[in-house]
Amino acid sequence: MVWVTALSDPRESNAGPPGTETERSLFGEILDWMLAPLLFVWPLSIAFTHYFANNVANFPYDQSLREHVAAIGRQVKLINGKPVVALHASTRAMLRADELDSVYFHVVTRDRKLLVGDRDLPIPEWPISATEAVVPGDVYFRDLEYKGQDVRVAFSYLADSTMQSKDWVLVEVAETTEKRTQLANKIVASVILPQFIIIPLAVMLVWFGLSRGLRPLTRLRQTIEARAPADLSPIATRRVPEELEPLVEAFNEMLERMKRNVEAQQRFVADAAHQMRTPLTGLKTQAQFAARETDPAALRHALRQIATGVDRAGRLVNQLLTLARTEGGAPTEHTQAPLDLAHLLREVVEECVMLAIDKEIDLGYESTGKAVIRGNAFLLRELVKNLIDNAIRYTPRGGHVTCRLIEASALVIFEVEDDGVGLTEEQAELVFERFYRVDDAGTEGSGLGLAIVQEIATQHQTRATLRPNPRGQGAVARVPFQAWFPPLPPPPPPDDFSELYRQSPPMGT
Repeated sequence: MVWVTALSDPRESNAGPPGTETERSLFGEILDWMLAPLLFVWPLSIAFTHYFANNVANFPYDQSLREHVAAIGRQVKLINGKPVVALHASTRAMLRADELDSVYFHVVTRDRKLLVGDRDLPIPEWPISATEAVVPGDVYFRDLEYKGQDVRVAFSYLADSTMQSKDWVLVEVAETTEKRTQLANKIVASVILPQFIIIPLAVMLVWFGLSRGLRPLTRLRQTIEARAPADLSPIATRRVPEELEPLVEAFNEMLERMKRNVEAQQRFVADAAHQMRTPLTGLKTQAQFAARETDPAALRHALRQIATGVDRAGRLVNQLLTLARTEGGAPTEHTQAPLDLAHLLREVVEECVMLAIDKEIDLGYESTGKAVIRGNAFLLRELVKNLIDNAIRYTPRGGHVTCRLIEASALVIFEVEDDGVGLTEEQAELVFERFYRVDDAGTEGSGLGLAIVQEIATQHQTRATLRPNPRGQGAVARVPFQAWFPPLPPPPPPDDFSELYRQSPPMGT
């Protein structure tokens, strides 16, 4: 409705440039839905008012017509079965004394013989209707057009109690409707005219009420606008109306997600800046040394060192990116679905075989069959790969690394056992922190592999542990997962319902 748009608060509108679609304000929408029904009901109210005003106006004048018919009826006498009318002059004067309306009357016998009155006044059909019982002496009403005017007619049949006499007479009194119309118009005006004052007042009150009711939205907007750009703390819900609490809570959840993403990005930037400084400095030093070297053997050695440094830097960058992706990745990247962990583990073990062969490590794999869990295949592959790579790196040449899956009740436990350098109970509590490395490990690494493992485990509602190997030297990494079972199909309907009846106890037992 275009006219309601003009009533909307201009501060709440989001008008765009000409030719673009304009966004409707909440104020205007509510005002539309409150006033549109009112404008729809108002014509109906006028129509109903006019209808009931006509009924009210008809009542007193119908009573007057009823009295006129009764007055004429009292002048009709049956003498020897013949109707005789002795209409006094005062009665005639009463019938003709109306200043606004014209009054017509007549008394007619059954054979349409006029006894007195207007001859051309229409006579009703006999009986009035096929289903209506006519009672002698009762007054009936009908509307018709007479001499080009709308008239209201009251009529009554006068006869004996059985209405079987052939000498009954019809008494009719007709009156034009000018007085009725004027009275009905006055009633309608008395009802409708105050509405021209009440409706604008109601619109003003609705406007005022909406302005007051939407004030919490304005306060909420001002609160958000006044916040510092880096402020991601939750919005207080103490003074928020009940209807706005779900919106504010959803907004707070979004702020919390943004805060986690920002913190993950900040950690990533800090970690990258901290960790990349050392390998880049080393690469620069090796490059400067190679640039000054003239001995081919020494030059090749420097280039190999540069290649090794590039590999370490590349691995560090990949681990930093993986950690950032697991912490602040998109929800679609963290979608979980049923998967076979045994199949995934077998693939990762096959990928790590060459690394184990290079270090002359016996890499084993143990599984009893399928081990279905619910998880993210990409993240779980990173978890398994990091644990196996960590075990191989911390196991000396000629050692053993065994990967296994253990099914225990509703759990699927993934283990990586090695006989490497091992660790103490105190170190076991620290190895999952970022950049922590066992002091006496004597191996290269960034200290991010186990941090990535723990982050992925947390996203799968579990926790990774690394403890000293109870069999002696080395360590055992363990990650328990909740087993996933497909839902059971509904039982098939029985072929014989009598068998089902025999299996079910009767009601009431």
